[in-house]
Amino acid sequence: MPNPNTHSRNRARRAVGLLAVGCLVAGFGAFAQESPLHLNPVIAKLAAGEPFIGVSTTDLSMANANELTRADLDYVYVDMEHGPLSFESLYHFTLGTLDKAAIVERGNAQADLAVFARFPPYGREQVEWIAKQALDIGLMGVIFNSIDNAEQATQAVRSMRYPQLRDSSLPEPAGLRGWSPDLASWLWGLSNSEYRAKADLWPLNPDGELLAIMMIETAEGVRNADAIASVPGVGAIFIGPADLANSLGVPGGAPEVEQALGTILEACKAHNVACGKTMTAEEMPQRIRDGWRMLNLGSASGGLTPDNAAALEATGTASEAR
Repeated sequence: MPNPNTHSRNRARRAVGLLAVGCLVAGFGAFAQESPLHLNPVIAKLAAGEPFIGVSTTDLSMANANELTRADLDYVYVDMEHGPLSFESLYHFTLGTLDKAAIVERGNAQADLAVFARFPPYGREQVEWIAKQALDIGLMGVIFNSIDNAEQATQAVRSMRYPQLRDSSLPEPAGLRGWSPDLASWLWGLSNSEYRAKADLWPLNPDGELLAIMMIETAEGVRNADAIASVPGVGAIFIGPADLANSLGVPGGAPEVEQALGTILEACKAHNVACGKTMTAEEMPQRIRDGWRMLNLGSASGGLTPDNAAALEATGTASEAR
């Protein structure tokens, strides 16, 4: 297993490089200000105006959790849309991302790796129960499949929020999440009351530690991209190009797909929402220059693959070229 000191040094070097990129990106300057420490490392990056980097996985082994935690990543998303739906396995995987040596070295409770997941329900289906299960385990974000319009995005946001107190300055979108935070608060290292204060959506709540990520995968979603990105509580939009191409009725890589990607990216930039997709090493530098901020290196099992590592290296190359 890699040395945690090496992991911390690598993360620090990459943070310096990507900060230069993030601070130059129009539209993210509003978030590039000093703020309290975020427990969610992805939100810490976004609040500083920086891109964030991660992988997807269907490997829920403890070994994979350990390896990815000590890789130079900000997040991992567990793909349970196409992989087995096992909340027990997801919980154990999330526990495997706790690196006590790194926590002691760093001197704070910020997670080394934010764990997100995506699940079988589409935006047009009931998403409330799946979000509740994920967040009660202790995840720091949920990826919602095939969000086609603002109404579906709003319902997804509501599923992640607790009902607000009467004197809340942020009562809308009204929360639907039920109260049972014991597992999540223990994983985050907080009391239940502290967890409640932090378990809200950023950037809607600047102190929130949860990220609501909407996937756009259909022609309808592209048409409604601006409305989806404008929903309060949406923190990022992630694109599934293969399903999008199918919905558009064209082969993958067709010009219509790239045009749709551009439409979604512009909507994200207009509303200060991070935009992301899976990227190869070859496309990574240009995507970063274009303003993509959720940089996914692809699927990883047993730690980073050679393709993951090449794409990760390309993120540093892009930052140095600016």
